[in-house]
Amino acid sequence: MLSNFLSGFIATLVAGSVNKGATAASCSSNLIIDNFSQWSANNLNNLGQYTSGMDGYSASRSTPILTSLDDGTMDSISAASGSLTFTPNENSYFYEGLTCQPATTNGFGAISFDIQGPAGGSVFLEIQTAESCSVSAYTSYYYSVTGLTGTSQTISVPLNSFAGANLNAITGFVWFGFSETNVTWQMSDIELACGATLPITTSATSPISSTSTGPSATTKNAAITTTSATRTSLPSSSTCSDLLVDDWESQSRLTFLYYNAMLEPSSDDGTMSSIVVSQDNHVTLTPKNTDSYFYSMTTCVNAENIYGGISLPINAPAGTTFGIQLSSPTNCGDAEDTANIYQTTTELGWTFDGTEQLYNIPFAKFSGLDVTKVHTIFFSAFSNTVTFGPMAFYCGNVPSEYTVPATTAPAGPTSTVPAPSGTATTLVVDDFSSDGANALGFWHGADEGMSLTWGNKQLTLKSDDADYAFYTQVSGSCSDLTSYSGSYLHIAYSGSNKFTVALQQHNAQCDDAVAPYPETWDSIEAARYSSVSDIYIPMSHFNINQTRVVGIALKGFYTTDSTVLSKVEIVSSIPSGFTIPSKLPSGNLVFACKRPNSFAFAIDDGDPTLAQQVMQIVKEEDIKVTFFTVGAPLEDSSTNLTNVYNEMMSAGHQIALHSFTHPKMEGLPSYEAIDWEYNNDIAAVSKSFNGLHTPYFRPPFGTEGSRMRQRLAVTLDTDSPYIVNWSVDVEDWLWAQSDTPEKQLDAFKRDIGKGGNLVVMHYLYPSTVGYLKQFIQLAKATGKQLMRVDQCMEDPNAPAL
Repeated sequence: MLSNFLSGFIATLVAGSVNKGATAASCSSNLIIDNFSQWSANNLNNLGQYTSGMDGYSASRSTPILTSLDDGTMDSISAASGSLTFTPNENSYFYEGLTCQPATTNGFGAISFDIQGPAGGSVFLEIQTAESCSVSAYTSYYYSVTGLTGTSQTISVPLNSFAGANLNAITGFVWFGFSETNVTWQMSDIELACGATLPITTSATSPISSTSTGPSATTKNAAITTTSATRTSLPSSSTCSDLLVDDWESQSRLTFLYYNAMLEPSSDDGTMSSIVVSQDNHVTLTPKNTDSYFYSMTTCVNAENIYGGISLPINAPAGTTFGIQLSSPTNCGDAEDTANIYQTTTELGWTFDGTEQLYNIPFAKFSGLDVTKVHTIFFSAFSNTVTFGPMAFYCGNVPSEYTVPATTAPAGPTSTVPAPSGTATTLVVDDFSSDGANALGFWHGADEGMSLTWGNKQLTLKSDDADYAFYTQVSGSCSDLTSYSGSYLHIAYSGSNKFTVALQQHNAQCDDAVAPYPETWDSIEAARYSSVSDIYIPMSHFNINQTRVVGIALKGFYTTDSTVLSKVEIVSSIPSGFTIPSKLPSGNLVFACKRPNSFAFAIDDGDPTLAQQVMQIVKEEDIKVTFFTVGAPLEDSSTNLTNVYNEMMSAGHQIALHSFTHPKMEGLPSYEAIDWEYNNDIAAVSKSFNGLHTPYFRPPFGTEGSRMRQRLAVTLDTDSPYIVNWSVDVEDWLWAQSDTPEKQLDAFKRDIGKGGNLVVMHYLYPSTVGYLKQFIQLAKATGKQLMRVDQCMEDPNAPAL
């Protein structure tokens, strides 16, 4: 059988209803292939046994049975009440065997079946026919069923639409290439329908046949695998979809989670000097030396008769060389590959000239590779830095370049609002005349790591990390700025405006020794309020308590381009012709619980092997906690995290969002990149946890900014999502694997001593989990009530305490 990536391979099916009671001259009734009355008990369909000796499970069985199989390819599959319900993945198929059926002689003109798939969905149908019913080898032909309605419908496929098929020796049907995966499909009442062959109203593409001598006793999915198939040519790129290995979509997916686009392992194991993913779906590998390598694993792809090799655009300096090794295991799922075939770029005939070109890794040049189990792509011995574009299996013998699907930029806000009219006198906050203090005499400065260059009444900022910020304070404590409610924060600048402007709110005590400090802030996207030289933001657009403002921060830089500042002030009016955009929802940035006398443990992803210990501790301590989970590992069954978190949910704990691949969200280059993280994370959580939709999000590394806040509100479809940071940090990232892991306890005590009541920790390390009981007991000793984050935020949708 061919893979589900043969999109568009055959002409569109003529679909319609069929009268199952109709008869033909030599046909008294339809032939029921499967009504799924026997499927659950023994995987039999309604036709009994093969006459050819073929067996859905083993060719060695003396009395073979006729089966309906998916060979374990489905995510889930079951039958009840005459209907088959299943959830396919990209490689799923379903097979119905027939006793070799002389359909034309017996008066059957179509195969009919009831199907319910997603609206607009499609599926491929394969027919297997032999030269005669005395021959075990079969040939496959294909057809595409399109235009599904989302409701149950009866489909009739005329048998003569399988041009070239021997309709007097039909041995099986296969459904595969389901257009949408991870959603529920249903099938029922599969029959050969009576009647003359129906007219074909569209031109069918001549099928590319694949001949098989029948299943092998050693092949699991023997009933449909054509391991001995031969074909004069492979499908062309116009009739087959390339199979993506990696589109270099996410730096974090590649270098933090070590996944490719297949969610399979991909890494350099730290051998490279750097790996950098660019915005245009390219990755640049800079080797330390010729021992540096990079590999990407696949889902153990059966490329036989489908894919001719692997292609990718490459840009490298003239004279660059490296090696490529393709590997396959004896059996998919084995711990090690057994066939490892190596070729150099010179042996492949590759040369480079400093421009990007498409290069081809043809399987034909890797003699000894089992192309039914292509598993590992290994690059090594780099003589220079190289840049790869999207890497994919290409269809047929002619290399083609994988095209990343175009994304539509999220609709940007276009509305403007009338400019308010202020009466307050101008307040100059900073004129950058001194590096020691601002114009108000208060501190200004930046996080360590940000580059500051002081000039004549100007400051040049340069940041390579979205975590870094520059601060200029308006008070040493709390400053009441409500008299400026009709005024504007004005920033005179040149250079880049790709950053966030935040107005910071002090805590209720106006005490920087009390946690959290600052208590919160609102974040505004500078570029939305900018001309080439000025930024004007209405003070009313900062949704904080402006009776206790502590300062202004420029943060969330998402470019390394410089910004030159010459003045920060609050003014009563804006220049004529300057327009003010509408305020966008930016959610609730929280560092502490709102409910009086409450305390919450908010725990980020960890090691699944430590999860049961965490569960046992919180059960013994009789508390509920919140777990923030990254989306991509939920879709990787090897992590078992979906099962872990479902168990935690069933015990009453809260599950919330933590991005798809754990990047610094505000550091991502575009709205599209931010939305990609959110949308994939939301989908993974919904799929894993029975449709769960939560407005709680913890930004990886705590990195926050205006764009990630605005896009979170959009993708979650709420004006008030929660961006959950912390006021208690156990600093497991710093101490857990050090010689002094007990400093995690010191950090916890320090922060609760300041009044912190919202925790960040991970269950990544045994030492951290080992201290968890003590953390909980120390929190209880404060007299506060321990609860989930949504409960401590007094969320009306949270479970009652």
